[in-house]
Amino acid sequence: MHKQFQVKTILQNLLTVILFVLIFSGCIAPDNKSSGPVRYINPLPVALGDPFILSASDGKYYMYGTGGVEKGFGAYSSNNLADWQYEGQVYSGDTPESWTLKNYWAPEVYEIDGKYYMFFSADWKVNPTNESENFRIGVAVADKPTGPFKELSDKPLFDPGYPIIDANILKHKGKTYLYYSRCCYKNPVESEVAEWARSQNLFDEIEESWVYGVEISNDFTSVIGEPVLLLQPPSKMSDLQTEWESRSVTNGEVNRRWTEGSFAFEHGGKIYMMYSANFFGGQNYAVGYAVSDNPLGPFVKAGNNPILEKNRDGGGNVTGTGHNMMFRLKGSEKMYTVYHGRTRKTGEERVVFIDELKMDEKGVLSVDGPSTSEKEL
Repeated sequence: MHKQFQVKTILQNLLTVILFVLIFSGCIAPDNKSSGPVRYINPLPVALGDPFILSASDGKYYMYGTGGVEKGFGAYSSNNLADWQYEGQVYSGDTPESWTLKNYWAPEVYEIDGKYYMFFSADWKVNPTNESENFRIGVAVADKPTGPFKELSDKPLFDPGYPIIDANILKHKGKTYLYYSRCCYKNPVESEVAEWARSQNLFDEIEESWVYGVEISNDFTSVIGEPVLLLQPPSKMSDLQTEWESRSVTNGEVNRRWTEGSFAFEHGGKIYMMYSANFFGGQNYAVGYAVSDNPLGPFVKAGNNPILEKNRDGGGNVTGTGHNMMFRLKGSEKMYTVYHGRTRKTGEERVVFIDELKMDEKGVLSVDGPSTSEKEL
């Protein structure tokens, strides 16, 4: 009996040693679910623009975004939001049956009734007038969050007659709403900001992008009614939003003012719409939000905008913060936002950040970031 106990103990110790060696060498991963509080450091080891996180029913988080693969999208998975595993390419465009051609941007994935639906932007093959920006929005579906995603149709969801990007959907009282951004392309707008730019010999005209909303069918195959203009850059210099939403112009960076990357969610009976402004490739990309009682507005911009912006002027290391979305921590009501940004180390490459998104008792949103120090989820 004593010898059997010794043999059993030796075998248990040997298995423990083998398990430790395998974990230490990276052959297998430890169980992140039982490791206690998770700590992480921004930026995450993921180089994507326009990141979107799906909290899936299988217990994992999945991240999608712009870049990383050619003519399509890849995906990452995580058990804890800190450690991410690349799952490979999950959608491929520019195929004979696809309506898409190039420039695959801003995927968002929704889990509905056991299916996974991806909304995304891409250049449309149909381009008789040879437009240099010919973006439309499409939908693809898969049985798993890792794909493969296949397009629902051989044409875009709809054609408004101008290029559109950054699809986002909201389910509200049994209806589905699509939000998107009309591109700046060939959309010059007169405003006091445009007049100022001319007076400073900066730009002859200022193009703008605007956020629209439209009801779509619950099967994501068609639009219902006409799109409604919801958000656009302010026209007057005296508007409190003008300064931060016009920095790309006032800094002489580019003759465009963006309102894009919208993400809508419900809280306390209100519709919150987060959005990004300024040049997506520059330092001044930043995030604000607006609030409405209804999915199709009117939306009122918040007085504490922007709630996420570069911190380099204050001694930080992050610029170009934008195109964000909100998700909730599993098993919790805590809200987080995922977004892309840049640091001195990453240079022009966009990398992913996660920071807590807070809301006070008055419904005012704020972001605990951008951060680059170790934080606990």
